[in-house]
Amino acid sequence: MNFATNYLGLKLRNPIIVGASPFCDDIEVALQLQDAGAAAMVMRSFFSEQFASPSPALVADSAEGVASSRAVYPFSADQYLRQITHLKQALSIPVIASLNGCYPGSWTSFATQLESAGADAIELNAYQVVASPGVAADQVETGMLETLREIVSAVRIPVSVKISPFHTSVAQLAVALELSGSAGIVVFNRFYQPDMDIHELEVQPQLRLSDRSELLLRLRWLAILSPQLRGSLSASGGIQTADDIVKALLTGAHTVQLVSVLLRHGPRLVTELLIGLQHWMERHGYQEPAQFRGLLNVSRYRDPAAFERANYIHILQSWRM
Repeated sequence: MNFATNYLGLKLRNPIIVGASPFCDDIEVALQLQDAGAAAMVMRSFFSEQFASPSPALVADSAEGVASSRAVYPFSADQYLRQITHLKQALSIPVIASLNGCYPGSWTSFATQLESAGADAIELNAYQVVASPGVAADQVETGMLETLREIVSAVRIPVSVKISPFHTSVAQLAVALELSGSAGIVVFNRFYQPDMDIHELEVQPQLRLSDRSELLLRLRWLAILSPQLRGSLSASGGIQTADDIVKALLTGAHTVQLVSVLLRHGPRLVTELLIGLQHWMERHGYQEPAQFRGLLNVSRYRDPAAFERANYIHILQSWRM
């Protein structure tokens, strides 16, 4: 059985990547994940705001607010670069750096230092919530494309882009990103939504781990995007079981990125997921993922948009009183 997968031009031993998370903070934990079968690791994000001094988006008026905002970042720029070097010395699998930002600026030059430190690739996480009515939709995407071009022009290693599902035309954006130099698209970044404390009258940040309910959105867009892109696709969010991995590959993913399920169950789960993937492939007579990747994408349909519309109508009529 051959699980080998090509992602961003990197030769991976299987499709399972550890997504951007604290797992790379500890070399021993990273080694456990590698030994369990992880094929690559994405470091936690380094944010564009960390290059502002001080960051107007994060620094509060009070001294207490300033201290708490600085505590958000576990790594300084120098520490982040050193951690890449330490991971590369300890691991035999690729290490992917993560840059989190949406608009071009001097911070993008940090990409060259990530490359020099040993990163095998860069994942650009274009997370943003556009709260100003003065920002038009085309400005949002233009900023993303310009940011990507700045990074791609500065490095020789591959760059992928982690996008949101909430753009007006995800397919058009994905193609534009590829034409601007992206070697791959990651679907999707998660939007963490705060709750409200009605007693203290405060906004209450919270982190909820992903579950399988998030997977269907990824599968739909993998199926739509995979026939239209030449580069790599990675599914991030909602992958919990070996069956979920199979579904992602069937709709066109080259890799899947795991975080929440590993936080719940630990590194050994990677081995169990690979065994489950192997059993499914054996039952269906496949020797490698390339043989069934994209088998269930929308290329089977003459008019994918009409298919989506028909499926929507069919679902609405499926409920009976």
